[in-house]
Amino acid sequence: MDSNKSFFEDDIHVKLKLEDFSYHLPEKLIAQYPLPDRDQSRLMVVHRETGQIEHKVFADLHEYINKGDCVVVNNTRVFPARLIGTKDKTGAKVEVFLLRNLENGIWEVMVKPARKVRLGNKIVFSEDFSCDIIDNTVSGGRIIETHCNGDFFEVLERVGQTPLPPYVKRPAEDLDRESYQTIFASVRGAVAAPTAGRHFTPELVDKIRAKGVNFEEITLHVGLGTFKPVQVDDISRHQMHSEYYEVSNSTAYNITKTREKGGRIFTIGTTTVRALETVADRNGVVRGGKGWTDKYIFPPHQFRAVDGLVTNFHLPLSTLLMMTAAFGGLDLVMEAYKKAVKEKYRFFSYGDAMLVL
Repeated sequence: MDSNKSFFEDDIHVKLKLEDFSYHLPEKLIAQYPLPDRDQSRLMVVHRETGQIEHKVFADLHEYINKGDCVVVNNTRVFPARLIGTKDKTGAKVEVFLLRNLENGIWEVMVKPARKVRLGNKIVFSEDFSCDIIDNTVSGGRIIETHCNGDFFEVLERVGQTPLPPYVKRPAEDLDRESYQTIFASVRGAVAAPTAGRHFTPELVDKIRAKGVNFEEITLHVGLGTFKPVQVDDISRHQMHSEYYEVSNSTAYNITKTREKGGRIFTIGTTTVRALETVADRNGVVRGGKGWTDKYIFPPHQFRAVDGLVTNFHLPLSTLLMMTAAFGGLDLVMEAYKKAVKEKYRFFSYGDAMLVL
């Protein structure tokens, strides 16, 4: 079967409901800490053609990638977006979560407790860092104007906390500042990590490159909406959040040339898939571009620029699970998830990985 085609393409009228993407997950399988060695995470290998499922470790990934293939990673870097401060007049504790830099010093944020944060409030984070609440957003957030002495991001690195996802039930620790990043992280802008890339080590990258495999980078700044579950029963009605992406002309050219020569494109993470599917045309030609994408990928979907997918195990009812199912086939992917639970794989951001071929 052409690996570029969705497993639902023969029945484009299939109507999937939200409940089709539900599965039982014991809470004890949600990873709370990373493993000491990144590439020793487990790797479930799912073969679409045969339905075979293998159980490996991530360090074995090189066995499935051949000379002439291309590995595409997301180089976004997570910044310490969670801030804990106090209201200047009352001393009440307030959490401010930075979402998006609108212009110099002006940010869209979420606040807790939202009902007690009003226009005109001043929030103090440290002696040299504070903000004023200057507007509300339609989604229940706030617009703030920041004030700090010195470079904003240098102060933020000192005062802010790693924005661990809500299913990690512990405060952020010093180890998270690097453990939550991938080794490719170089372009600051994400508030959540592209976690499939976390399993790579420099040694594994070198081993894959030594086979004659090219690595390419895209940027997609992961937003907080990545954790938002779908809430409509008809999944086609879900409104996807937007995220900023960049795909350089050279990366686009190299990806297209790889496929023309018969090589395969291995995408590391759903964020990388989202960026490439945004800029690929009907013929699978990838073109450089940048901007905001609200690309929503769910079954059925004809993939234009992806031949292999490395991804973590995702939340039930999530758009990320839907994308994985669109690529691997719903029945096979959900069977794989059941096996992952049975075999006690570690789930979500600090968990294990899946390779879909």
